[in-house]
Amino acid sequence: MRSPVCCVECHTPFKQALKGFVSCQDAPENMMFELSQIRCFVAVAEELHFSRAAERLNMTQPPLSRQIRLLEHSVGAQLLERSNRSVRLTAAGKAFFPEASRILRMAEEAATLARRVGKGEAGSLAIGFTAAFGYHLLPQLVRRLKVRAPGVSLTLKEMVSAAQLEALSAGQLDVGLLRPHPGHGELETHALGGETLLLAIPEQDAALWPAEVALKLLQDRNFLMYSPYEARYFHQLLVGCFDRAGVVPRVVEHVGQIHTMLALVASGVGVALIPESASGLHLEGVLLRKLPELGPMVGRVVSFRRDNDNPMLTLFRRDVLAPLML
Repeated sequence: MRSPVCCVECHTPFKQALKGFVSCQDAPENMMFELSQIRCFVAVAEELHFSRAAERLNMTQPPLSRQIRLLEHSVGAQLLERSNRSVRLTAAGKAFFPEASRILRMAEEAATLARRVGKGEAGSLAIGFTAAFGYHLLPQLVRRLKVRAPGVSLTLKEMVSAAQLEALSAGQLDVGLLRPHPGHGELETHALGGETLLLAIPEQDAALWPAEVALKLLQDRNFLMYSPYEARYFHQLLVGCFDRAGVVPRVVEHVGQIHTMLALVASGVGVALIPESASGLHLEGVLLRKLPELGPMVGRVVSFRRDNDNPMLTLFRRDVLAPLML
């Protein structure tokens, strides 16, 4: 592997190291040196002894000396002074040594990182999620991923389902945790099971509601409905439920976010139907009631681009999502 040489007037990393020892006019044309030459120089600079450096590098002394001469020619400055009894760094060598050591460290770190990313042990993953996923499932998935790949860099974005689909199509997200949606040819989508709906009521009205509620009890009750724009999935889901049951609640507000809806319930504005995952919010002043007739009807899916070759996505799908995907 070849690295571009360091010209004092056109290459910043070695500007300090070689200043005063070589100029663009004096340096060889198309200056290049190799990592192997840098490695040889650093070994000699640390040992100050060619035989010990050659032994450390598992090579003989003549090729080591040749590598040093080639490096000095590429750099355009003498880096080592040799005698029969000693080896010492020249002024140019002393300036070059810390930068050369840094190059070796960076090369080794880059190779290590590349191997870990290739194996899915490091890298980055961008996950989009709706608010309800953030209450329970997302933290669970993140914990599993961190155990499997502690070095992963995560970007977590709370977004409505429609925005996630756009971000997935644009390559801005690796994973979308969202509500069921129409098929997209470029996306692969898997169900993650369903969850039930719970009735959220004001705590002060607890005596007015049984422990298990029938949908018909919502007839003409003040009801907080989901916005048909910001929460279209839930809006359409509830409209269908009410139509099938022949129930017409009194809609007093249209709300886009579940936490806002629960705050309005706590203040006595009305009641609301929320996904079971939101029960983890434990908002003061709100009680939850089951609706056995509805069952697990709230869908959850995960989507990702079919052509996404991010190794971390492969690991996430195989080791974290696979047990949940239906």
